Amino acid sequence: MDTFPRTLVGGVSLSRMIIGTNWFLGYSHTSRAKDNFIKSYQTVQNIADILTVFLNAGIDAVMGMPVPILQSAIREAQDRTGRKITLILTPHFNIVPGGDPATEPARVFDQCKAMGATFCFPHQCVTDALLDRMQGKIRDIAQYTAMIRERGMTPGLSTHMPETVPIADSTGIDVETYIQIYNAAGFLMQIEADWVMRIIKNAKKPVMTIKPLAAGRLLPPVGLAFAWNTIRDQDMVTVGTTTPDEAKECIDLSLAFLNRRLPDNVLQTTRSKNSLKPNS
Repeated sequence: MDTFPRTLVGGVSLSRMIIGTNWFLGYSHTSRAKDNFIKSYQTVQNIADILTVFLNAGIDAVMGMPVPILQSAIREAQDRTGRKITLILTPHFNIVPGGDPATEPARVFDQCKAMGATFCFPHQCVTDALLDRMQGKIRDIAQYTAMIRERGMTPGLSTHMPETVPIADSTGIDVETYIQIYNAAGFLMQIEADWVMRIIKNAKKPVMTIKPLAAGRLLPPVGLAFAWNTIRDQDMVTVGTTTPDEAKECIDLSLAFLNRRLPDNVLQTTRSKNSLKPNS
């Protein structure tokens, strides 16, 4: 049953929750040991199990890198559910001459198109390298967005820098959305959360927020309550999970917050909390 609210980005209908992939691909933002655990645990089957939970709730957008394991898991989850995933890819590519031929922009964009991407956004490592705060512009971005459009994909920008959104808005760059870090802990954010909150509020395009749980540093009820209650109706929250149960928990919590209800989720139980249990 489709239950999750939707929005429009560049004329494309998207679920307001987007499936993140760092916890599929091994980017924990915690330690090399945790990265290795994720990579050893996640298989095509396990990732497809998680994607199936999201798809069955009407959450049908995935953000990630153009890598084979993700492509295979998406194909399997789509076959299981009969539902199509909208793919948001964030590739990196050469921005100076003489780089690796395998990451020449045209070749990378061709790979994204072949993988079935609807949206293609230069990754943060590209966008933020091109951002010129002194001149108030994003250098050379027009040539990349044009190449994305030529391949029938929709361009956007992925960034960690707060200046990217207002500069892109003021210079009229051909993009339909922005990916912006936003969480209550300020994790990986370069300025205070209230400043980023205002940037998102004033953005001319819908914003895809990422890292709402600060890579596991925030409890899901805390991080999701902050994210959903401080963005606009057209904006989105990207959530990464490791297991189907985590996916279901994030979905249920998010629906409660979006409906202005306190969640009735099952709490963790430990011996130290025995004295808090209601009398039977």
